[in-house]
Amino acid sequence: MSMGDFINIQPSELKFPFELRKQSSCSLQLANKTDQFIAFKVKTTNPKKYSVRPNAGIVLPNSVCNVTVTMQAQKESPPDMQCRDKFLVQSAVAPNGSTTKDVTPEMFNREDGKVVHEFKLRVVYIPANPPSPVPEGDEEGNSPRSSSAEEEIRKSSLSEAVARSLKQSMGNSSSSEAWSAVSKLNEEKASAIQQNKKLQEELELLRKQTRHGQGARVSTIVVLLCLLLGILLGYFIKK
Repeated sequence: MSMGDFINIQPSELKFPFELRKQSSCSLQLANKTDQFIAFKVKTTNPKKYSVRPNAGIVLPNSVCNVTVTMQAQKESPPDMQCRDKFLVQSAVAPNGSTTKDVTPEMFNREDGKVVHEFKLRVVYIPANPPSPVPEGDEEGNSPRSSSAEEEIRKSSLSEAVARSLKQSMGNSSSSEAWSAVSKLNEEKASAIQQNKKLQEELELLRKQTRHGQGARVSTIVVLLCLLLGILLGYFIKK
């Protein structure tokens, strides 16, 4: 046993997950492997920083007692995450039938010739949230997607997004009704696209006709001007 013939203490050091401005706790297990009543008391070098429940009590014969140690929220991290705080667990034989209320400081007084075992525990801080590895896709140097590619992806996934949204909003309806509504939306979308394409074709045809009509009017005007010029030249020649 780590404390002689009285109790066995696990773990051998107190490990606290450390995070600023948050409390942290760890547990001690005191195991009595004897047929006697064992009194214990837990002390610390920094009592304002830690809360121990229970900080004293009785471990019954061949039984186990759990102790919870809570570290108060800290405003700053210690240098290199090192802690100098220590804990001391004292144990001594108690009269048979003793309870926690019977535990007194005199039980751990060696001046009376009593055998008192002591075990020291150091405090260790461990990171509460260890950093996670950065995905390779997030590293600098990756070329960004072009706006046209994003537009194509957004358009191609429109039907799927509508289907998922509609399916979620119709969670209490039957699956056949939900997919019927999705099919109707897809048909309306296809119809709208077809009408838009038809309108664009008609607009292009109208533009071509307009350009052709303007060209015909210009040709007619040129012909008339040439005829008029010819008549005037003929008139002056005859003169």
